[in-house]
Amino acid sequence: MATFTLKRYQHNTLDALETFFRRARVAGHVTAWNEAMARVGQSFAYDATTMGDVPAVCVRIPTGGGKTTMAAHAVARVGRAFADTDAPVVLWLVPSDAIRTQTLAALRVPGNACHAGLAEHFGDRVRVCSLDELATVGPHEVGSAAVIVVATIQSFAVRDTTIRNVYSFDESLAPHFQGLTPAQAEPLDKVTEADIVKQSYLTPKDVGRVKSSLANWVALNKPILVVDEAHNNRTHLAFDTLRRLSPTCLIEMTATPVKGSNVVFHVGAQELQNEDMIKLPIVLMEHPTGWKDAVRDAILTRDRLELAAAQEKDYVRPVVLFQAQPKGGEVTVDVLVAHLTDADGEKIDRSQIAVATGDQKELAGVVIGAPSCPVRYVVTVEALKEGWDCPFAYVLCSLQNAHSAKDVEQLLGRVLRMPYVQARQQLALNRAYAHIVSESFVRVADELADRLVKNMGFNAFEAATAIITPPPGQLFPPNTTGGTVIDDGGYWKSQEADKRKVPEAIVSLPAMPAQPVPAELAATVELRPTTNGATAIVRGVVDEATEAFLLGAFSGKDKTAVGESIERERMRQDAAKAPAARGIPFAQLPQLCFTFDGELQPLDRRLCSELGHFDLFAEPVSLAGFQLRETGRTYEIDVEGGTVTYKVAEPEQLGLNAVPAHADETDLVRWLDRECRQIDIGQSVMLKWLLAIVRHLQRDRGLTLTSLVRTRNALAEAVRRELEFRRQRAVVTGFQQALPGLAAAPVLADSFRYHFTFHPDRYPGRPPFYQGPNRFQKHYYGNNRIHDLRHRTDSGNLAEEFVCARAIDEERRVKHWVRNVERDERFSFWLPTSTDYFYPDFVAELVDGRVLAVEYKGKYLLGTEDTREKVQVGAQWEASSGGRCLFLLAVAPDADSAGRSLEQQIEDKVLGK
Repeated sequence: MATFTLKRYQHNTLDALETFFRRARVAGHVTAWNEAMARVGQSFAYDATTMGDVPAVCVRIPTGGGKTTMAAHAVARVGRAFADTDAPVVLWLVPSDAIRTQTLAALRVPGNACHAGLAEHFGDRVRVCSLDELATVGPHEVGSAAVIVVATIQSFAVRDTTIRNVYSFDESLAPHFQGLTPAQAEPLDKVTEADIVKQSYLTPKDVGRVKSSLANWVALNKPILVVDEAHNNRTHLAFDTLRRLSPTCLIEMTATPVKGSNVVFHVGAQELQNEDMIKLPIVLMEHPTGWKDAVRDAILTRDRLELAAAQEKDYVRPVVLFQAQPKGGEVTVDVLVAHLTDADGEKIDRSQIAVATGDQKELAGVVIGAPSCPVRYVVTVEALKEGWDCPFAYVLCSLQNAHSAKDVEQLLGRVLRMPYVQARQQLALNRAYAHIVSESFVRVADELADRLVKNMGFNAFEAATAIITPPPGQLFPPNTTGGTVIDDGGYWKSQEADKRKVPEAIVSLPAMPAQPVPAELAATVELRPTTNGATAIVRGVVDEATEAFLLGAFSGKDKTAVGESIERERMRQDAAKAPAARGIPFAQLPQLCFTFDGELQPLDRRLCSELGHFDLFAEPVSLAGFQLRETGRTYEIDVEGGTVTYKVAEPEQLGLNAVPAHADETDLVRWLDRECRQIDIGQSVMLKWLLAIVRHLQRDRGLTLTSLVRTRNALAEAVRRELEFRRQRAVVTGFQQALPGLAAAPVLADSFRYHFTFHPDRYPGRPPFYQGPNRFQKHYYGNNRIHDLRHRTDSGNLAEEFVCARAIDEERRVKHWVRNVERDERFSFWLPTSTDYFYPDFVAELVDGRVLAVEYKGKYLLGTEDTREKVQVGAQWEASSGGRCLFLLAVAPDADSAGRSLEQQIEDKVLGK
């Protein structure tokens, strides 16, 4: 069976969701929200206008990020964290029947990542069904297995409930409503006179009786609501419908959240590219000369990619998606297919073409990724916008008018997905390709950029820099090891090319300006009329004088649009001239190493844990963070200072059927082992320790086995915290033992034995990026890709870290620098500490080849133990590097012993003063 490993951003997303709901259980969802915002440096207030007291949060993930897979994992984790069950009822709502069918298959079929996400948490204890299949779910399954019902929101969204089957009386569901308590029955819909009129088998005696309906079944079981593509369903009727279903909580998944969405976690498109989930950039070719040229070039692009794919170890067969015009247009599906197959056309074998429209469904049952499948071209109009996926789709060829092709971004989303979710050896196979017919190239590029933002989850900078436009004949990058890169707006050049040249800016204008280009701008600005207005071609940086001229020619909305076009071009210029985009390597940074068992190794948490002799039985068995008090019909559980109240209910409501009847210690211990498994602890050791914990709680704390079984989710959380606490103590001990012997990795030939370097295409910065007026000139990834750097504080003062970054950027001995991103040890530079990894705020390469790590600390943090340890580690790294590395703890001038400015502190460190 295939195994699926979640990506880093997927783990982070799920952790953010679980943390929010775990805290919501203890402290309330508003407090949990405020804490979540504080962790990401945001201050957005929680919006309770839609769901009231029901916790409702949204996850923003760009197209291609695996929303369905993450939701499959999320329902189990949220079920345990918030609903206190490992057998939740889930109502999974999607916007269309096509996506409903696709989601059902993804969750049911073994070998699919979504199915694997459920199986990892529930094993065989899961039922995935449609509304029509819900009658096959027996009452005994509820509480003993996860029940996931996939439906469209349209199935429930109606004001008159008598006209929808889901609200109708259904005798087959009657067993689920037997023996209801008054409290359970009170909120459920009852049979009315109107129902008797609609359903003739009901009689006046049934009036007031609880309906055994699909909607009541859902409301009775208080489901976790998962809403996919949530931006499609944010209407008053939709939320009235959701509240009527009595959900426990709501999780929205979308690429483009709208106002009112409580976005608890945001994944950027760059993070998807870092994980090889999507192909970027999008290489755009516009075809003003006619659709046949676009078709021919799309076919040639595919042919060239297939030659590259032959060099790969994995099977890849590039596919073109042709978007024909609808009926009544010039290039309909029939016209296009005829051109592709005719002797006077492209002479393509018809077996290589699949037509997928509302009338023709030639992809039905076709496994397009199979080596035996001949399909290389898919022709559609808009049928592929939902319910279809093909990781071999590389080329989009849209023959529809660019400004009216509303579905082009949906097809582009299919092209963006990376085959097998991994980078290819051939550089050309790591990119997506679009051939689009249009009279104006600028309009096409801008339209695509707008759609990447509005419909696919990109931020403005990601969208502006995701589209490149190479000239004819330079569509593909040479696949060499000589550092060939994109430069000058998409031209493929070598590292030896002129790096100072700024790519041309192409600014869309609604009309030709009434005034001619001023004489002082004539050498750099050219105006050209187009059918849609005009284009300003700016050769060089769009400076203030050029901006003033272009903006001065318009007013109102036109002026705003021109301003947006100018800013977009500045973003593209900034991205193209960044050192990373130009293929300039960043200097190697040696890691701190330690000799362990006679072998040099980087000092990481694993090694520290071994040095500290992490051993579960090195101290008496205890679980200090777990307390339980039974108070009548409730349990109060105190886990590490957070009190959680659990209502005592019937066994089936508590999910006790998941444990065999008359559960004993062995059953509970094996369940805890599954929930708390650790990669560095053998199962036999873990089972022995867990049994000791369970017996300690019964013998020394006086807790009954029944109470431990009923509160096992909180018990598992306490066990996980105890394991982490003990491991961390071992890490601290190991680090303290290793610190005196730490040294920077030695040089071997022209490289360090163990080192880190910033990858030009893998910056882990997350939006929002820096947006201040100062334009940094030396940031390795460009001015518009600086992670977590605020220009001013809430009080209006210049932010201290901004002042530090500006001082680094202006230091003439700095070649380039990076705003280092915390908590991503793969793509960020780190040094070990006793508690975790330490990520200096800034890392710079100097013009003489040395490297400088700068950690900024405000005055109030200077005396902390954490700061002292970081300074000690940084000093050890510098001292052991043989003069190759410098470390600076930068502080505000009023905190510096000599009152030096930040500029002076940096200069003194570089000069060795």
